[in-house]
Amino acid sequence: MRSVVMVDYGGKLPELRDHLCMLIQHAHKELAVLESLRVMIVEDMIYMIHVHGLCRYVASWYPEFQPKFVDLEQNPLKILEETDQNALADEFVLIQKLFSSVFQLVEVKAYTVPLFLPPVSKETKAESSECTIVQSSGAIDLTHCLRDTNVPTPTLNGWLLGYPVVYLFGKDHVEEAIGNLSTKSLHLYKIVVSRMFDKKTCEEEELMSFSVPYDLSREGKDEPWAKAFFTHMMEKFSKSKHTWSNLRLEVSSCYPQAIAL
Repeated sequence: MRSVVMVDYGGKLPELRDHLCMLIQHAHKELAVLESLRVMIVEDMIYMIHVHGLCRYVASWYPEFQPKFVDLEQNPLKILEETDQNALADEFVLIQKLFSSVFQLVEVKAYTVPLFLPPVSKETKAESSECTIVQSSGAIDLTHCLRDTNVPTPTLNGWLLGYPVVYLFGKDHVEEAIGNLSTKSLHLYKIVVSRMFDKKTCEEEELMSFSVPYDLSREGKDEPWAKAFFTHMMEKFSKSKHTWSNLRLEVSSCYPQAIAL
């Protein structure tokens, strides 16, 4: 159902990375079905990824599959239209292309040799130096490739985690973005699922959740992008009914509050 899971936000490196890599290497020996699992690192973020699933996902960076971007540098907030000119959104597309290139190579090379790609700079130009993205530990580390981008981790996370709406702001506008979002009421969207175990339905659990400013999502579940997102999730659900017995979308509201980005 998800190709990326965020394991730790600002965790301890390299201990956590090494322990996770050892765990995954052991899992590969025990179960062939887990061979696509890997550890990915971007700066101080650690993710567990399903390589084949992520490869398919990042290959769909084309405009018709783009998430909606909420520009947090503007007040009032707005969702960017395809016709809007935004340098940060353009830089984000370059990052998506980088991920697509990385995981096409990773699938082909099967992690047997180091891989090299040029980093993406905030001027949206590739630097001449190359960077190793697969470490000896087996982790896929994209930190060096993304070191000079102006796209912050929360924006990258929103896309990697599959959110249909992603907050967009530059690294030099973090305080401004927090201030603009903290004064807004929000809609909280939550995908809730139930597992199947021994042909019985287990208790519901949260698969993913994300927020959207209330004024930009007044229709709740009936927003066009929300309907498209839920349809996409149901398509995934239909292919995994041996694991999941139920999936639904919840939408709730919350008043303005302090936000961490």
